[in-house]
Amino acid sequence: MPRNATSKTAAKSAKPAPRAEKKADVIKILTEDHRRVTEMFDEFEKMKKKGDADEEAKQYIVETCCAELTIHAQLEEEIFYPAAREAIDDLDLLDEAEVEHASAKQLISELSAMQPGDDLYDAKFTVLGEYVKHHIEEEEGELFKKVKKSELDLEELAEEILQRRMELREELGISSDEEEMEAEEAPSTSRKKRSVH
Repeated sequence: MPRNATSKTAAKSAKPAPRAEKKADVIKILTEDHRRVTEMFDEFEKMKKKGDADEEAKQYIVETCCAELTIHAQLEEEIFYPAAREAIDDLDLLDEAEVEHASAKQLISELSAMQPGDDLYDAKFTVLGEYVKHHIEEEEGELFKKVKKSELDLEELAEEILQRRMELREELGISSDEEEMEAEEAPSTSRKKRSVH
């Protein structure tokens, strides 16, 4: 066998070449955000239906969800919506999205001044969930479809969004998903409770 030839055994055990890493696009990133907050709203509703009185768990869900929504809204308002305004011909849809953000921000502000057990705490978070779910339906069902058909560079927007998200998380004192996963793998004595406000 020639020196540069590989045996069948060596060829079988050789690792395949790494695939080119597929870059995320902005629609996928924003949709993942939607799924994450929807799961939090659903978890809160399950707790309510079961009559779960764990106020600390409720508060954690509310604070985490509100922080995620705050960051998501800011990313859309600073980066995604302005780019979409230039790329698509449906300004009414974008105007409505921004008004929906304003309504959500109002409820988030009210919730941040409340505690579980306060009058209307559960109701406000439930209504916030209804607003957000409606907003998600419109974004994913209409806006995202129009943006996908446009000439927007979705990968470039994704990079901008990811960079700005890291900055906002740092400003708000929220650990990134990677930091949380590392913390979960660390011994329990070194874990800290995540601060969301």
